[in-house]
Amino acid sequence: MQFALPPRKSPIAPPYARSSGFSFQRRKQIKAVAILSAALLAVFFFLSQLFYSSTGTPAALIGTSGVVIVTVLDRTLYANDYLQKIIQNREDYARRHGYTNFFANLSDYDSYLGNGPRSWAIVPAVRHAMASHPSSKYFFHLDANALFMNPTLSLEEHLLDKRRLESLMRKDVPVVPPDSIIKTFAHLRPDDIDLIITTDSEDLNPGSFVLRQGDFARFLLDTWFDPLYRSYNFAKAETHSLDHIAQWHPTVLARLALVPQRIINAFSKDSSGAAVDGTYKDGDLVIRFFGCNTDPKRSCERELDAYYNVWAKRLKKE
Repeated sequence: MQFALPPRKSPIAPPYARSSGFSFQRRKQIKAVAILSAALLAVFFFLSQLFYSSTGTPAALIGTSGVVIVTVLDRTLYANDYLQKIIQNREDYARRHGYTNFFANLSDYDSYLGNGPRSWAIVPAVRHAMASHPSSKYFFHLDANALFMNPTLSLEEHLLDKRRLESLMRKDVPVVPPDSIIKTFAHLRPDDIDLIITTDSEDLNPGSFVLRQGDFARFLLDTWFDPLYRSYNFAKAETHSLDHIAQWHPTVLARLALVPQRIINAFSKDSSGAAVDGTYKDGDLVIRFFGCNTDPKRSCERELDAYYNVWAKRLKKE
């Protein structure tokens, strides 16, 4: 019987064995590839940190506006002359401070609104603006029935600076006035805030608010526009929906700052429902002609003209 013997190491090198010189050259090549790979990984990591913040918010690229002003225009309701004054006012203000405007046509969102109130359009419009400007940090929604009135005030110094926002935040007050049992958190700091808004005498007022780009903003807009809430037929549509969400969702309340109404949402003297000290005074950033399009005794065009003329004169003096 024969048994297979285990293979033995031959003292003679196989015909294709690598020489020691070749092995040295190969090691040098592998080392070079490893160094190059590590360098590329470092570059990719640096770029990821450059373009995205730790909260998942895209950082502003060089040359990108940090603030986008969002205005929804209803071209079926208002005359072209009125809309052109609104657009010019926004352009004048944005140009002065290096901001970007996003003008949305309300009709663009008809397919999303269905048979619901058209005022809901502000929600998909803000989401649209964020998708169109992914590297911008703040989105300031301002109702079309409003004008900037103080060209010298930037949003940074007037509202967004941390020390300024800290001084403005209304803490431990009813979220929905006058006597909601749910109150704003007392421990919040400016770094916690993603949504800045005011109240009028009865509700949170989404005619003017600032939203910071990021995961929370997308969550809020998706929740706010959820078909379930839109099917509730709230008396004030998107306003009462936001009242509900802010009061019963701690995730939203933990990211919300209430500021005094006149900071970004001063009502004209003809507008009813202003909060205490919520009516426009000379020097305020904006004026809103709240309700001018629903009160048959009022005219948005007539109310706007007087203040637009004041704005135009102020620009000439600057």
